Amino acid sequence: MLDKTIIEKINKQINFEFYSAYVYLDISNYYAENNLNGFANWFKIQTQEERDHALLFMDYLLNNGAKVELGDVKAPHYIYEDFRQPTVEAYEHELKVTKAIHDIYGAAYDLKDYRTMQFLDWFVKEQSEEEKNTDDIIKRYDLFGHDAKGLYLIDSELAARVYAPPTLVL
Repeated sequence: MLDKTIIEKINKQINFEFYSAYVYLDISNYYAENNLNGFANWFKIQTQEERDHALLFMDYLLNNGAKVELGDVKAPHYIYEDFRQPTVEAYEHELKVTKAIHDIYGAAYDLKDYRTMQFLDWFVKEQSEEEKNTDDIIKRYDLFGHDAKGLYLIDSELAARVYAPPTLVL
């Protein structure tokens, strides 16, 4: 049985992952409205990943006899002033997700909940990749995005991203 603290934290994380999906869908829509379809594609795929992360957390609770408690998902209300800002918002958001996952991991460690720690190992690694990917987009934008041709090339590169569901064994 999972400790009540872990169940509460994971239920909170499920909601946060669905909120993350909303954040990325909002960013995707912003780019689509501005005809940067590669950026829109990249963030729409990010939306799918975040949704899948929520589902993985749900499955973990259910597979361990715990109740899933879904909460309200508030809509993001960002107003972007330029094409760079959403990438920075995404990076900063990933830092918050990492902190939340580390919080669950720390609680599991304190409780000697090795099962949950092992489950979270995948997410810890995933967050490292998420932070790097969003930071890389910022760096590319800073290098090339102020030039129309450079922005076009970044957009084309991001358009090539395809969705690959996570492969985590519960």
